Parts: sequence; C-alpha cells; structure tokens
Amino acid sequence: MRGIIVTADDFGLHERVNEAVARAHREGVLTCASLMVGAPAAHDAVKTARALPDLRVGLHLVLTDGAASLPHWSIPELVDARGNFEGSMFANGVRFHLLRSVRRQLANEIFAQFNAFAATGLALDHVNVHKHFHLHPTVLELILEIGPQFGMRAMRLPREMHGSLLLKPWVALMKKRLDDAGVDHNDWVAGIASTGRMDEAAWLALLAKAPEGLLEIYSHPATDGAPLTPAMRDYRHADELAALCSPRVARAIEATGAMHGGFADVFGHAPTREPVT
Repeated sequence: MRGIIVTADDFGLHERVNEAVARAHREGVLTCASLMVGAPAAHDAVKTARALPDLRVGLHLVLTDGAASLPHWSIPELVDARGNFEGSMFANGVRFHLLRSVRRQLANEIFAQFNAFAATGLALDHVNVHKHFHLHPTVLELILEIGPQFGMRAMRLPREMHGSLLLKPWVALMKKRLDDAGVDHNDWVAGIASTGRMDEAAWLALLAKAPEGLLEIYSHPATDGAPLTPAMRDYRHADELAALCSPRVARAIEATGAMHGGFADVFGHAPTREPVT
C-alpha cells in the first residue's frame, strides 16, 4: 500500500465530536479531521486543532443537511428562513445544473466556506463535501474553480472497493476531472457502506483486505451522549471513537507497511505549524 489516511468527518458539529478528534489523534490512529466551518462548535474545533500541530485539517463543505455560512437574504434559493439548506439532494442537483441564479448562489456559498476556513489560519490539508455531494458535476466544477484560490491541493475521491455500480460512472468522471486539474486524491475510500458503524471489527476486517494504493478511511467519532442529529440517531459514535483508539487497529495499520498521515504528508507538501500554547 502507498498510504493510509484516517479522517474524522463533521469536526465542529458538536463539542463531543471535537473531544473525540483530540483523543483519537493523541491516543489513537487519527491523522485528519474535516472541519464544518459553519457548524455550532466550529470555533471550539479550531481551538482544538491549533493545539494539535500534527493534526491535518481539511474543509468539509456543507451544501445539504445543515446550515449555510451566508445569510438567507444572500442565498434565498438555497436555504430556508433559518439559513438551513432545504430540499432533497436530487432536486437540488437538478436546480444546481439548470438554474443560473441557483448556481451563482451556490458558488457564493462555496467561496464563503473556503474563506471562513482560510480565516482560521489553519493549513488546508484537503477538501471533501458532506454526503459526498461533490460527485455532482456542477458542485465539483465550482470547487475546482474556487478551491485553488485558497490553496486546495487534495480532495476526497469517494471510490469504495465494493461501491454502488450506479455511482461508478460519476466516480470515474470525478477522478478524471481531478487528475486533469492536478488535484491530488486518494485511490480508495472506506466508510461509506459502514457509515456510523466503523467499529473495531469493521476496521480489522477492512485492513485485512486493504487494496493497493492510497486508502482514506473515515468515520464520525464522538464521545458518549445523545444522537448528534436526527439523521445520526443510529450512529455508534462512541464505538467509532473506541476503534480509532484501539491498539489492535494501530497494529493492523502498522502491519500494512503503508505511510500513515494526512494528504499533505502522503503527497509531500505537508506544512509546518507551530503548536499554540
């Protein structure tokens, strides 16, 4: 294997997520976290990241099932009166493609989230999108237009080993566009089929048959408590945190002989950050 990247998504969603990220990085195998810049605990997440100089942090763009960064009046065709994205991903995908005004507002929101990340002062390790909405060609096109202005050099390719055949052409198209744009990406991803259930057993089974190339494994760790959102009511956040801190998982990763770090480490453009005291 070329490398293994271990990522926690939804960084900033809740203080319990931030606590889990810090613990999994200090005590376990976590190398990356993907920050939701507009989430309720984003400020706390940034503070957490600044105290962890070896943690690679990326932007987790939210364009569905969450709150926007811009106010309702500036993107009224994207969000409801409370500033939350509304509508199904399918319906919004059609609107993104067909309606120029919606596309313009979408571009403004994507720019705003990149800008908010830049304002944190954190080095941008990677970019991905909540619920893999960057598989949509219009969303991906806008990210490829805007992201390089903010130093974007790597993105997640949601190509799972035994992924949906329906998504295969979209994944292939995305890979080609990333390659054409010179944007680094993983070869494989794990965590889609087992979303919310990436426990120790799932990790060990996955690592026993890990594919060649660069593999990104992501999960949604959090410390014990109530469901973080209604959509996450069945997620086993604490089990996912336990897996990230498992000595057995650490030994299994080491046994692969693969490089273990963030996108910037694997692709050789890792920045240096001084720890903040």
